[in-house]
Amino acid sequence: MTHIPTDPVMLLSFLNMKLRDEYPSLAALCEDLETDEESVKEKLSAIGYTYDEEKNRFV
Repeated sequence: MTHIPTDPVMLLSFLNMKLRDEYPSLAALCEDLETDEESVKEKLSAIGYTYDEEKNRFV
């Protein structure tokens, strides 16, 4: 299982890289990495980022 960063800024970078290179959506990424999608969104929302489905990245 892939380790997911706990630091929000590192998590942002990790997720955007994975979304760009490996996954068609946040849902697919979270399912594959066995991570709760809502908790990821909440953690990144706390530092001002939201998931943009059209761009498939956090902005």
